[in-house]
Amino acid sequence: MAALSSVRWLTRALVPASNPGPWRSLGTSAAAHAATRSQAEDVRVEGAFPVTMLPGDGVGPELMHAVKEVFKAAAVPVEFQEHHLSEVQNMASEEKLEQVLSSMKENKVAIIGKIHTPMEYKGELASYDMRLRRKLDLFANVVHVKSLPGYMTRHNNLDLVIIREQTEGEYSSLEHESARGVIECLKIVTRAKSQRIAKFAFDYATKKGRSKVTAVHKANIMKLGDGLFLQCCEEVAELYPKIKFETMIIDNCCMQLVQNPYQFDVLVMPNLYGNIIDNLAAGLVGGAGVVPGESYSAEYAVFETGARHPFAQAVGRNIANPTAMLLSASNMLRHLNLEHHSSMIADAVKKVIKVGKVRTRDMGGYSTTTDFIKSVIGHLHPHGG
Repeated sequence: MAALSSVRWLTRALVPASNPGPWRSLGTSAAAHAATRSQAEDVRVEGAFPVTMLPGDGVGPELMHAVKEVFKAAAVPVEFQEHHLSEVQNMASEEKLEQVLSSMKENKVAIIGKIHTPMEYKGELASYDMRLRRKLDLFANVVHVKSLPGYMTRHNNLDLVIIREQTEGEYSSLEHESARGVIECLKIVTRAKSQRIAKFAFDYATKKGRSKVTAVHKANIMKLGDGLFLQCCEEVAELYPKIKFETMIIDNCCMQLVQNPYQFDVLVMPNLYGNIIDNLAAGLVGGAGVVPGESYSAEYAVFETGARHPFAQAVGRNIANPTAMLLSASNMLRHLNLEHHSSMIADAVKKVIKVGKVRTRDMGGYSTTTDFIKSVIGHLHPHGG
């Protein structure tokens, strides 16, 4: 059974940086770094982890600047290898895509901004962003929606996780005009990929000590497609008797998230539903500027914002909120087993928000991106950085 055979890759995807070699080379204290530095000599910069950085479009480059500034101040042992891929800035080509893929395959870890996809059809249905995710087989998108202490929103003390399959479904790029004025857009659902994402969700719940998984679907209308996804989730659920399993139709799920989001723990769903729910749930705790996200394949981990927005209207105005990207960068450090640096940065970001003196416009304040970065850096050192 495909679900059972996936234990090996899921361990790699969920257990942070369990690969041999440089991934084990850095512990959680300065003493551990010094003691194990000899193990990291095969990394380009001695004692540093190579990470692919893809700034993307909109405010992406500004958010990456925030990450680099904070990492520098926190003396994080990471070496960023920066690449640029953009369809709207004429910086996208097969050659550039291959360069990015080569870097990601070599480093296994990346941090990326939103690669904006133009709506115009120019002969290629699959965007560069989608092609990148497909070629790396980044099948699981994980968005942890958690309230930030000190920042009041409509719902507080929220803590739920959205797990989205992102290599098939409605985003299969299979569209054609079957007759004049008639477009067929194919949604692909496979047993193998449905079992794989269900297995990932239940393993995630088990590893993180969570008690319930809710499968979100529209099997009442798409009886075969979503029916197969739902069936796979039900089959996998039987292998995890300690985890409560529920199912919910996507439209009801949207209403329930707004009315009573506290009923949810881990949600697993196909591609399009996940895209919508990611954004809806992010809005519950403060919007796209505060929610981190990550995507996993069997071998690779990519860190990004939870709700992917380029914020083109904010470019160059120094008003973008770097919270989501900094928290995502902190999650990346935890994946690399750099627990000390990860906690230092996450704690500093959360302290700035809790104190409430420095808030960007999306959080109801008047502070600039630069103000926020300086405040975060100012809160790094009390933690022994």
